[in-house]
Parts: sequence; C-alpha cells; structure tokens
Amino acid sequence: MIKILFICHGNICRSTMAQSVMTYLVEKRHLSDRFQIESAATSREEIGNPPHYGTVTKLRQEGIPVVPHRAVQMTREDYQKYDLLIGMDGANIRNMIYIAGGDPEDKIRKLGTYAGLQRDIADPWYTGNFEDTYRDVLAGCEGLLEACMQNGYKVPKG
Repeated sequence: MIKILFICHGNICRSTMAQSVMTYLVEKRHLSDRFQIESAATSREEIGNPPHYGTVTKLRQEGIPVVPHRAVQMTREDYQKYDLLIGMDGANIRNMIYIAGGDPEDKIRKLGTYAGLQRDIADPWYTGNFEDTYRDVLAGCEGLLEACMQNGYKVPKG
C-alpha cells in the first residue's frame, strides 16, 4: 500500500482538492486497496475547517466526490507514517521539510512535477481561480498515479 499525504498551506483548497481527485482516480481504477490518501496543512490557520466552498463547487462541477475532511496540520510523525508527502508549492515544500526535520528519505515532492509543470500549483485562496488549480491538480494526480502504476504500485522514484 502506498500512503500519500497531500499538503498545502491551509488544507482547505489545494491539498483537499488533490486528496479528493486522487481518491476518485484510484477508486475509478478499482485500486483503493493499494492506496491510503490523506491531506494536511503546514499552517494552523484553518484547523478544523471544512474544504473551501470553491473547492467543493469545482469538484462537484467535475463529478468528483469531496472526501469528508476537516483541516489538520502536518506533524513530524507524518514523515514516518507516509511514503510520499506531496506539496503544492515551494513555500509548502520548505515548511514541510522544516516540520519533518529534514527529508533524508526523499519523500517530500511537489505535485506539479508529476505533471511536468515548471510552476507551483497556484493557491485559489488568493487567485480565486479554482479552474486553473483543478486543471493542475488533476494533471499532477494523474501523473502521480501513472508513476505508481509504472513502478508496480511501489513508491515512485523522485
């Protein structure tokens, strides 16, 4: 089983969107028994809050169920618990490495790299553009799932 933790700043927009999209993609391919998919924040600002209404609206438009979720903060223990910790932007990656106390096992990755993106996944909290964020999250999740499948459902190399 591959254990994946998607992470963004507040855990109400991008990481929750990625958790819902990846869960949907995995379930659609009947691979739920091979993945554990969760999400978390690097900050404490939104702890306990549900997914942002923009995320919920966009996922519903796409026919993707929103996973039941309340924002939680990433912990140092998560580094050992998960095989991959997937951040949305450079600031997330820096904060994730700080929270984890480093990344000696190369588990911390940026979602956009799985889609061949040279940019961060934009935060719709600031941009208001959930469409572009969804497009990039979907491409990243599809690329990540493909990498896992090509690697025999083992953690893909960075």
